[in-house]
Amino acid sequence: MPGVSHLMSQKVNRQTGVLILSMFVLSLFCSLPQALAAKDFMVGIVDPQSVIEKSKAGQRALATLKEHATVRQKLLASDEEELKALQEEVQNAKDLSDKDKQAKQGLFQRKVQEYQKRGQDFQQELAQKQRDMVSEYMGKIEKATEAVAERHGFSMVIDQGSNTTLKIVLYARKGLDITNDVVKEFDKKFP
Repeated sequence: MPGVSHLMSQKVNRQTGVLILSMFVLSLFCSLPQALAAKDFMVGIVDPQSVIEKSKAGQRALATLKEHATVRQKLLASDEEELKALQEEVQNAKDLSDKDKQAKQGLFQRKVQEYQKRGQDFQQELAQKQRDMVSEYMGKIEKATEAVAERHGFSMVIDQGSNTTLKIVLYARKGLDITNDVVKEFDKKFP
């Protein structure tokens, strides 16, 4: 049966891949104590979200993003008020003919669909703006982090992560978090 042999081959290849990956990770951990024992090997930690929130340029970008969202929210609120008024007209349209009632109901349904589409479009637009901002600022944060790390002799700087994304650093000794220094450097480099 060619199907069974193909599945067996895939399983063996997957097991081989897992074994190779496990050996690679194990070799990294075996050599890590030697690297960490070296006098000049220092690891720093930075919280990119805090850099964006605390830096002047980051605060301006977040304010712009918030303003954009507020404007969109006001447009949606205006649409919602229009829908409520139209819904009342449809419910109170006792004097209208059946044809006119159906026309008003059709108009109301189209407006609801337009409102929902606009809401989805605004959400997608805002999400894209957030992704663009994070992408732009991560490059800038990397440059500021590199400058701080070189100035203080850090061999490596790790992203702290967050509870909402992925918590990378579970424990860090005081003095390893260079976020505030990165914020200062960021403000110097990107005023």
